[in-house]
Amino acid sequence: MDNRDEVREFLTSRRARLTPADAGITGGSNRRVSGLRRGEVAMLADVSVEYYAKLERGNIAGASDGVLDAVATALQLDDAERAHLFDLSRIANAPINAKARRRPNRSTAVRPSLQLVLDTITGGPAFVRNGRMDILGTNDLGRAFYAEVFDGPGRGNIARYNFLDQRAKQFYPNWEIAADIVVAIMRTEAGRNPYDKGMQDLVGELSTLSDAFRTRWGAHNVREHGAGVKTFHHPIVGDVTLVYEDLTLTSDHGLTLLIYTAEPGTSSEERLRLLASWSAPGKASRRMIESTGTTGPRPAVD
Repeated sequence: MDNRDEVREFLTSRRARLTPADAGITGGSNRRVSGLRRGEVAMLADVSVEYYAKLERGNIAGASDGVLDAVATALQLDDAERAHLFDLSRIANAPINAKARRRPNRSTAVRPSLQLVLDTITGGPAFVRNGRMDILGTNDLGRAFYAEVFDGPGRGNIARYNFLDQRAKQFYPNWEIAADIVVAIMRTEAGRNPYDKGMQDLVGELSTLSDAFRTRWGAHNVREHGAGVKTFHHPIVGDVTLVYEDLTLTSDHGLTLLIYTAEPGTSSEERLRLLASWSAPGKASRRMIESTGTTGPRPAVD
């Protein structure tokens, strides 16, 4: 696959954000660029200026792991950015695969046994998503927690909800940060699997309909979503602060299980209990697929 535009834009955006002071470079106050010069990155990576310029033009095929690691260090990439650079290199070096280009979209349902696992989680919202931010299955509390994602423009997709549903700015008190995270996760997934037609269609849709999404997509920021704390304003129970764990499902390539919990003894825990009592136990997780028209066979597993 020819991903030279992706490589070029990623490398130039990472270079532009670094100042000489960030890189320990002194002197040269008369600068025409806000970030580092190509020659400065080349010097820091211990490669020739001509070779680094070739990489930044997008010609990354054939670059060794040692060179990529040196460039990543010179550009001060974090772990997610470093992994993204190596993903871009892997794609550039892969042979053109016509079957991969025609790879069908993943089904929008979880395996029955995985749904059983979700159903056993009762203390907090839990759901399975893919890299496109489609929610493929939830427990009862997860369905009640993300009800707005399913009953509006989101159509079961967290990215659509963030950028096309005005209610999202109430649901996420720190909406700007939440929007940054969603797009960074999508950009990471696009680097891993550039053949995903569903992702391409979603990016095209959101880029057309949302200036906020289009700007963020153009920033080429990436992120690994692992664990942390988030605050929400739920339309039924109000403000809740939850800790989360994001777990990769090794048996379902590309799928992630995310579980939210509240600290014991807090008002957030009490509000989660209230939401659980408000929802219809035993029915919501199964109603999700039916009400959103996302029925289908179990997802393919790579």
